[in-house]
Amino acid sequence: HRTVACLPALVGQYGVAGGGLLFSTSGWATFDTAALERPDLRPGPVRSVNMIQLGEALLRADPPIRSLYVYNSNPAAVAPHQAKVLAGLRRDDLFLVVHEILPTDTTDYADIVLPATTQLERLDLHKPYGTLYLGLNQPAIAPPGEAKSNTEVFRLLAAALGFSEPCLYDSDEALARTALASPDPALAGITLEQLREQGWARLNLPTPAVPFAAGKFPTPSGQVEFYSESLAKAGHDPLPGYTPEAESPEGDAALAARYPLYLITPGAHCFLNSTFGDLPALVAKEGRPTLEMHLADAQARGISDGDLVLAWNERGSCQFWARVGEAVPPGVVSATTVWWNKRSPGRYNANALTSDRTSDLGGGALFYNSLVEVSKSLRRF
Repeated sequence: HRTVACLPALVGQYGVAGGGLLFSTSGWATFDTAALERPDLRPGPVRSVNMIQLGEALLRADPPIRSLYVYNSNPAAVAPHQAKVLAGLRRDDLFLVVHEILPTDTTDYADIVLPATTQLERLDLHKPYGTLYLGLNQPAIAPPGEAKSNTEVFRLLAAALGFSEPCLYDSDEALARTALASPDPALAGITLEQLREQGWARLNLPTPAVPFAAGKFPTPSGQVEFYSESLAKAGHDPLPGYTPEAESPEGDAALAARYPLYLITPGAHCFLNSTFGDLPALVAKEGRPTLEMHLADAQARGISDGDLVLAWNERGSCQFWARVGEAVPPGVVSATTVWWNKRSPGRYNANALTSDRTSDLGGGALFYNSLVEVSKSLRRF
């Protein structure tokens, strides 16, 4: 990413319409997170765990994690190194509460499941991701039964724990107003009343909106930094360059000899991570968990199109139906994600194979850096 981000600067394409590099437009609008999260109320440092390493944390954290509250997530399906994650969720001494709208792979391990509201039943403020517009999600119906939103559960927990700080009981409307009261000029003048009336509001940006038009960048020098003093001080290479991936012939030749196929895990067309993975119509459109293989790799392993195959590495194994052709190059296999475990043959999905290592910059996931071997499966479901 660093190298790619430097390329537009080499040819003078930052700060011009149609130039630059786009990851997301979410940075155009910045809410006052300190006013929303109130870090000043914390009594001291708070331990945090990278979700990518949830399984490791559940099994080996010191002091151990005794309780886990899960909301807006399905870690049993989406977290990497699935064997560790499921072993951690199965712990007898772990008190697991899952706030969900329907039974998922994670609720299967819960001690308590709390019913959650859907998007149709709660107020929410949506920042842009690929547009320049804020959106207001207004409830269309009342929550059914005992279903409650995340914020309502947090308010109830605050009361049950005896906390007296008024901000912990702010209504959803009050939270939305706090978010919109940000000093960010892009949000100036946008009110909750306007959003209620229109449902949306364009950010206060020129047309066309051109990032870095003034030639100023959010770096210590205010410039595009090909050489980064900050990264050098943090022990990283100050210049962008190529580093062999941990799981690759260059990074680990012995590992690549045992597991010669490079696994990639692109998102399925009909799912968003694991969301929608329970809807029969979308599951039918997606088909079934498949593994794309090049014809040469399949023939070398006696695999034909439609065969049930087993993919494995040192972290675990899972099964797919082979899709043989030339959609991927030799040496690469591709499994679309995220299928729910309970809809996968053998009840493990592709995250049985992915690593819980993190990237050297940012602590990001390495979902696309997994070596595997594949064989025809003898077990059928």
